[in-house]
Amino acid sequence: MTVSTHPTVRLTATSQLPAVDLPVVGQGTWYMGEGLAPERDEIQALQQGLDLGLTLIDTAEMYGNGGAETVVGKALENRRDDAFLVSKVFPWNAGRDSTMTACERSLERLGTDYLDLYLLHWPGSIPLEETLEAFERLQTQGKIGRFGVSNFDVDDMQRLAALPGGGNCAINQVLYHLGSRGIEHSLRPWQRDHGMPVMAYCPLAQGGRLGQDLLNDTAIVTLARERDLTPAQLLLAWATRPIDGQRDVVAIPKAVGSQHVSDNASALGIELDSDAIAQLDSWYPAPTAKTSLDIV
Repeated sequence: MTVSTHPTVRLTATSQLPAVDLPVVGQGTWYMGEGLAPERDEIQALQQGLDLGLTLIDTAEMYGNGGAETVVGKALENRRDDAFLVSKVFPWNAGRDSTMTACERSLERLGTDYLDLYLLHWPGSIPLEETLEAFERLQTQGKIGRFGVSNFDVDDMQRLAALPGGGNCAINQVLYHLGSRGIEHSLRPWQRDHGMPVMAYCPLAQGGRLGQDLLNDTAIVTLARERDLTPAQLLLAWATRPIDGQRDVVAIPKAVGSQHVSDNASALGIELDSDAIAQLDSWYPAPTAKTSLDIV
């Protein structure tokens, strides 16, 4: 293991916006705002993450029925400019006009007048043409910077790209971790060919087809200890590893405890050695055929 300056993933420039470099590890907020932890702890965790370089914060109107957005808004009070803020719209709210209303509600809960990135949470029954039209209107109004999608498989991405404005999709957020590597067969290569990064949710294997607790896998615990890492740091470093010299994954683990936040932030500067990557690949190999997209 070597420690380097903080690596980033680049979102390409648009006609309205310059390119932006995102940290390879950000902060997720799923299950925040639901009373599972004291709100003050959730707020402090997000602010600590910002201080440590985890400047991307991902949330959604779904999380806690808006509760997570409210927590994020409180964490960003007087420091909105410190964060690259992402939220998501329900598929059934993604119509030509309903997207506009949903975004306004999210902005109000977040206490801001703009989102850096707004995502369609998963494919739904409303035509994508309507969602794209709404996204473009929101961009024109300055309420969102970029737009993207979540839980889109390669066929979904191909359909999106074929639509007017679909090629401006900035990112696709999907489940991705060492035990769930299905995107590596078709989806991730397609996105790399189109210069579109992946945002990885559940990067610490909290969900997906494998159904195992990788954080307590004896082999992973041992490999991490040999490199003076926690298992979580090992998994984050693996998920955000460069392939052919290019980084294209931003991982968004959620953390509430101070030590957990610190551990996640430390993963920003970790580059796994080739032996560690080879060992992990042998235990949890990449798929050799197309698999259905993992979703939780």
